[in-house]
Amino acid sequence: MKQRIEEIDFLKCMFILLMIVFHLAYIGDKYPYAKQLVYTFHMPAFLIISGYLMNVGKPARSFLRTMGWIFVPYAVMESGYVVMSSVLPVRERVEVLNLSVWGDKLLLHPLGPYWYLHTLIVCGITYYAVDRLTRKWDNNLSFLVLLTLCYTAEARLLGIVSFPNALYFAAGALLHRVRMPFTSFFRPSLWAAIPFVLLACFPGNLDKTTLPGVIMTYLAVSLALTLFRFLPATARQICGYIGSHTFILLVFSPIFTMAVKPLVGIFRFDPSGILFLVVALLITLAGCFSIAWLIDRLHLSPYFWGKEQMLQPFRKKMTS
Repeated sequence: MKQRIEEIDFLKCMFILLMIVFHLAYIGDKYPYAKQLVYTFHMPAFLIISGYLMNVGKPARSFLRTMGWIFVPYAVMESGYVVMSSVLPVRERVEVLNLSVWGDKLLLHPLGPYWYLHTLIVCGITYYAVDRLTRKWDNNLSFLVLLTLCYTAEARLLGIVSFPNALYFAAGALLHRVRMPFTSFFRPSLWAAIPFVLLACFPGNLDKTTLPGVIMTYLAVSLALTLFRFLPATARQICGYIGSHTFILLVFSPIFTMAVKPLVGIFRFDPSGILFLVVALLITLAGCFSIAWLIDRLHLSPYFWGKEQMLQPFRKKMTS
């Protein structure tokens, strides 16, 4: 089994929790500046990690099988999201639902929060192809230029990915290609808080497509890795468990971020929204893991995830 990197699992945990929190419409509307700040770095960081971790050393058949088992849950959930968007009064409403619209949303222009999985598939397959073409050249510059050209074509000509998102993914891929340890490039430092706060004070910097946005992404990862150093062992294990199951949360969390909306009225007495945030986050985590557990118990995981069991048991490490 591939050895997991604790720090990366922790980062994935932090960024997936931020994603869930600000997919809660009530919280996003209540704290728009915080939402804009988090959106500057959390998905860019996720894309860098995804590019870094993607295993392009597999044979083509094995790699495409991996992509296929990302596509299956994506296709099921994106299809459901498109259908629901055609009948519910949501922000991204589908006015007319037909086969053409469904195919466009599924294959080319995904609707809602499942864009990340679509981007992961498109960027991943492109990365694999370019890596195969340039591997015998042993030239990282050629690899980066060709990968960037491919992503440019997919973004500008085909419109199937966001070019900035593809570049963040490419950055992670290049980091892996040059064999740079993730935690050597992203170095933990409390000093990162100073430039991060200074940059965050100016709204014009809160854009992942700008140089300040790129710098803030680096600083956010550095600060998160600093926090990891101070966590007690149990907290590290819980975060690691969540971080190692982010696929489950990416797939199922939109169900619960919509389902918890009625709780806003119940927690109206708390003007900060923090109680709603905590309860909604716990419900979303519990709900996602419960669905994954049920799929495992019903022996449906081979048909949905492509593996016998998706949810791994939590095992607390023994310390001497």
